[in-house]
Amino acid sequence: MAATPFGVVVVGAGPRGTSALERLLARLDEHAAAADADAVQASRPLDITVVDPCEPGPGHVWAPGQPRYYLMNTPALFPTVAPARGPGGGAGLTFEQFRTSGGDGADLDDVERAELAALPSEGFPGRALYGAYLRHVFAQVRDQLASHPAVASFRVVRDEVVALHREANGYRLVLAGTASDGTAQEGPRELVAEAVVLAVGHVPAQANPQQRAAGERATAVGLHYQGPNVPADVDWGAYPAGEPVLVRGLGLNFFDAMTALTVGRGGRFEGTGAGPGRALEYRPSGREPRLHAASRRGAPYRAKPCIDTYLPLSVSLRHLGFDAVHELAADGAPGEPSGKVGFNAHIWPLLHRDVLRTYYATLVRVDPGLFDDPAGFLTELDDVLDAPHVHGQEVWRTVARELVQRAAPGAAWLDVPGLGHPFADRGFVGHDAYQAAVLEYLEADAASSARGEDDPLKMAIGALNAGRGIVKRFVAEGLLDDASRLEELGRWFEPLVEGLASGPPLQRIEELVALARAGVVQFIGPDPVFSLDEEAGYFAASSPWVQDEPVTARHMFEAMMPANRVAQTASPLLEQLQAEGLARPRPMRTAEGEQVHGSGFDVVGEPYRLVDGGGVPHRGVFVLGLQLSSVQWGTAIAAEAGAGWHDGARTLGDADAVATELLRMAALD
Repeated sequence: MAATPFGVVVVGAGPRGTSALERLLARLDEHAAAADADAVQASRPLDITVVDPCEPGPGHVWAPGQPRYYLMNTPALFPTVAPARGPGGGAGLTFEQFRTSGGDGADLDDVERAELAALPSEGFPGRALYGAYLRHVFAQVRDQLASHPAVASFRVVRDEVVALHREANGYRLVLAGTASDGTAQEGPRELVAEAVVLAVGHVPAQANPQQRAAGERATAVGLHYQGPNVPADVDWGAYPAGEPVLVRGLGLNFFDAMTALTVGRGGRFEGTGAGPGRALEYRPSGREPRLHAASRRGAPYRAKPCIDTYLPLSVSLRHLGFDAVHELAADGAPGEPSGKVGFNAHIWPLLHRDVLRTYYATLVRVDPGLFDDPAGFLTELDDVLDAPHVHGQEVWRTVARELVQRAAPGAAWLDVPGLGHPFADRGFVGHDAYQAAVLEYLEADAASSARGEDDPLKMAIGALNAGRGIVKRFVAEGLLDDASRLEELGRWFEPLVEGLASGPPLQRIEELVALARAGVVQFIGPDPVFSLDEEAGYFAASSPWVQDEPVTARHMFEAMMPANRVAQTASPLLEQLQAEGLARPRPMRTAEGEQVHGSGFDVVGEPYRLVDGGGVPHRGVFVLGLQLSSVQWGTAIAAEAGAGWHDGARTLGDADAVATELLRMAALD
């Protein structure tokens, strides 16, 4: 008698769901090649259903139909949803392989083919183009799974899962009955499965109290307020030409908004022939609004360096490493629970040394004339930095700073934390003075980016970024205690490294400079205060560091993504899971011992099994991607092609662990 199929439902067919399916296919092929006939027959065939209201592969965020001007934030050589395809074939394919093969035989249109042909490995792809890659990989995986001898059935359901319930032998999933375009879907409204993979990706979020109040008050007096949203979902046509618009946030979503409201309205950039920082001039269409933007740091994210690799080749970390931190954890770091370390006390002092060493080593290489004895300076600096780190003793920083002042008076001390607040404690008399200061800052950043490996500051930031990758592994391995994760890593280091190392390509900074010179974009100042004057009928924004009248407008938008916090979700499925006790946010403790909600779900083990409201793990519900943010750090970033599964490609490792466990369950059952 044929075995009853083992039912698997993958909720979400975007990048994380696609990775899970590709890994499942790879593991099935591996088992088929290695197992004997008896073992193959003992395992139940799989009944796989993939549910997503959006197009499978690209999902929501990477839809191929979105405007071509939205760019990825990583170069073509970096992202992947699968391991590289080897000589033996298979469905694995990195984006770089997709690029170099001219699309790997995918059904691309003329625009997609032209973009792919013009894209260098260090170039930044459009999100729509990356969506075409995801669509292709999913199609390859789908076709191979559908015809696989170990798969009884494979189907894709264009619908949304709105509820999940425990059943005696598994789970029952309830569907909304509509696709992403609102089309009513035919077929059953419920699915049953023995295992469920939650790979839902970016989901809507409830507004926080400040945003909710702003939206309600704005609506009451006829103003327009746009809360956090995926840029491609925003109605940019709501902002009238020539009118002022207040923008809160100068991160990556700001650059998307800036582009949508300029290039998206027919404006264009022309080359000037000048150097970095003045390379472009903006030719307006006349349909642009006037953007007045602000953030706490007062300046946009810095541009990425112009290099041919993801991390600079000249960067290597000699202080922060796995062995040093694991040894601290094993010995019991001072002031920490057994097996734990603190970020400020044990990790940052090591990474700080690496950042400083990288900066001054690059400075010695590119500008040795600043130093009386360049080689001798580096030797002395290494003696200071190589001294054993003693918890609670930070004298080394003073010694290093005095060394720089003595050996190279013309070389400034690099205040690494201060890089996150470039205008700290500086006051400006008038908006024009602040605008001029930000323009000077942006022009210097563009020149710095263009120097690539020869820029000391960009190489120091490269070391910071390399350290971020190591810290991600420490977080995933559970080495940081909760208080350090929440209050040190989350509150100061994450904003610092995001603003320095996660910025846009140089192109976007050049465009911003041109727009600022043209008067289309103006900057309000650090630590902005936004308000709504209901009687006067406008929003207002000002900075305590800029002495001038507040900027007023009838339109305002939040230049940021919806919050990735499961307790704040607006996803019907994630709300239902928590409301009915089938899931909970991960409980974490502050330094004062107060229990708080983590941003992600409570999960246990690897693969990550969902934990219910009573603290009991589900046997057959697994979590991938953004909702793991309480046990991982940087869950929104794509897997790095060629990286190890415990390092830059951890999302692939997570998907592989789920695939392996699904096959184990099918064999045991």
